Amino acid sequence: MWTSLAKLAASSSLLLSSLPTVFSASTSSKAEGLGWHFVQNGTTGIVALEAIVVSPTLIVIFDRVLGDPLQIDGHQAWGALWNTETNNVTAINVVTDSFCASGGLLSNGTMVSVGGQPVELPAGESVPPDLDGTTGLRIFEPCDDPAGVGCTLFEDPATHHLDEPRWYPSSLRIFDGSLMIVGGIHRNTPFFNNFTAAAKSFEFFPKKDGGVPRPSEFLVRSLPVNLFPRVFALPDGKVFMVANNQSIIYDIEANTETILPDLPNGVRITNPYDGTATLLPLSPPDFIPEVLVCGGSNTTDQLLDASTLSSQDPASDQCSRITLTPEGIAKGWEVETMPEGRMMPEMVMLPNGQTMIINGARTGYAALNGVKDPVGNSNADHAVKTPVLYNRDAPLGSRFDRTGLPTTDIARVYHSSVSLTPNGNIFIAGSNPNGGVVTGDKFSSEFRVEYLNPPFMSVPRPAVSNVPTQFGFNEKFTANVDIPEGLNTSDVKVALMDLGFSSHAFHSSSRLVFMDAQLSDDQTSLEITSPPNNRVFPPGPAYVFVTIDDVTSTGTKVMVGSGATPPVPDQGVPLA
Repeated sequence: MWTSLAKLAASSSLLLSSLPTVFSASTSSKAEGLGWHFVQNGTTGIVALEAIVVSPTLIVIFDRVLGDPLQIDGHQAWGALWNTETNNVTAINVVTDSFCASGGLLSNGTMVSVGGQPVELPAGESVPPDLDGTTGLRIFEPCDDPAGVGCTLFEDPATHHLDEPRWYPSSLRIFDGSLMIVGGIHRNTPFFNNFTAAAKSFEFFPKKDGGVPRPSEFLVRSLPVNLFPRVFALPDGKVFMVANNQSIIYDIEANTETILPDLPNGVRITNPYDGTATLLPLSPPDFIPEVLVCGGSNTTDQLLDASTLSSQDPASDQCSRITLTPEGIAKGWEVETMPEGRMMPEMVMLPNGQTMIINGARTGYAALNGVKDPVGNSNADHAVKTPVLYNRDAPLGSRFDRTGLPTTDIARVYHSSVSLTPNGNIFIAGSNPNGGVVTGDKFSSEFRVEYLNPPFMSVPRPAVSNVPTQFGFNEKFTANVDIPEGLNTSDVKVALMDLGFSSHAFHSSSRLVFMDAQLSDDQTSLEITSPPNNRVFPPGPAYVFVTIDDVTSTGTKVMVGSGATPPVPDQGVPLA
C-alpha cells in the first residue's frame, strides 16, 4: 500500500555521543559478569518522549517543537532515528506535531504514528515548522539499512489522516493486522479530559466503517481521567481496556462492550493519574490472558480543580491482577503491593517472562504546572530511580524482587520512554515535565540515553541461527542453537515478542507469546511451533528470543503471518 511512495529527501544527521558511564549492581548467581547495570551512552538531541523499535538496530523517537537542539532542513527536528549499535541519532523529517501521540506496527511491518498536539499559529507567524498533529498519520516503512540510511517518514495530512482529532490516544495492533486507535482529546484543556473536548470513540487504520469513528460508552463513563487508555488484544480477538478505575472487554466484530469489575480501592491509572498496565505473557496450550495494573493514584476523579492537588500527594503502590476467563472475572481483581508507590511507571516484559517496572515518581501526578505546588514545572516529585522485577509465577506476596538491581542517577518522570531492544537490554530515554527545554531544574529536559543491561549481557549467551525470516501460524520450524557450557538445558523458553510503542507510561501493543519448543538430543537445534492463529499473536513483525537457564539470546527479527497489508484474513487454527 505504501511501498510505492516516493522517498522523501535524505534526512540530515547529528551525531551526539558521550563516553559510557556504568552503574553496576552486585553480580547475579550466574558464573561471571556485571549483574544488572546501567550504562549511559549518547544523547538523543530531542526529548525521547515516545519510542518504538523499528529494526534490529533502530528506534524511532518523537518529541514536539519547543527548542530541542537536533536540527533538520533549517529548523528543529522533533523526530529521529536512534541507532543502538553506534548510539548516534539521525534527524528525520516530520510534518505534523507528534507530541503525546501513540503508534504501532502493521501486519506488513509499517510503523504508523497516530494523533498528536493541536497547533495554533502565534500572532504574526504564517509558516511554522509543525502542522496540527491531532489527526496526524506518520508512516515509516520497513527499513533494511542498519544505520537507517535512506529511511524516511512519509506524511501527507491532505491524504492520510485520522477521522477524529486525537491528542493523548492509545493504539493497538489487532487480529487483522490493522491499528485500533482509542480515545484521546480534541484540544488542550486544564489538566483533565472533559466531555466536550474528549474523543469518545474508536477508529482504525486502515479505515473501517467507512471512516466513521465508533462511539464508546466506556470512554464516556471513564471521564475525566481516561487519556491514554490501556488496551490489549486478547487471544480470542477481543480487546481488554482499562481507563480511570474502570475496565471492559470490547468485541470489535460485534461492536459490544462487556463491563468488568472496577479496580479495587478507588485506584485510577490513566492520565493524568498515570499508572501502568500490561498483558502478562501468554503460554501454550491455552494462552489464558491475565492483565496486571500497577501504580497510579487513589485521588478521586471528582476533584475537577487541579489546583487542589499537590505534587506531594502519594502515588498508589497497588498492583491489581485479573484473569480474563469467566471464572477469573467472577473472582475479580487480586491485589498486591509494590515496594513503593509509583506515578508514571512503565512495564517492560522480558523474554524470560518476568516484567520490569521502571521509572516514575513516588508522589504527585502526570502533566505539568497544574497542581498547587509544582516542583519547577513538574506535577510529580520524588523520582523512583531503582526498578523492580515482577515474577508472575511466584506466590502472592512474593512476586516483587529488586535483588541486585541498580539505582540510576537520572530521574525519569513525565515524558519518558523505555523499550526492550533486540539486543535484550532496556533502552531508557526522555523525561521533560516542562513546557520547553529547561536546564538546571530538579527535573530538567533530559537528553541522555541509558541502557539497563541484564546479567546475561556480560556472560556467554545462547546463539540462535537459521530462524526463518517469515513463518505462518501453527507451523513448526527448526532453528540452530549454540548453548554455552554450564547452562541447565531443562529450562528452555522461546518467546515471540512485539516490543511495543512507548508513550506516557504505557507500552501499546507490547506482547509476549511463549512458543512450544523441543531441544534436540544433541542440544544443537530447537523445533519450535508458532502460535496457533493471528488472534493469539496479531500478524506482523516480531522478535524471537531464546532463554536457557535464565540466559537470553539476542532477538531475531521475523515476520509472523503473510506480511500482507491490513486488513488480513484469519490465519492458522482456532484455539480448542
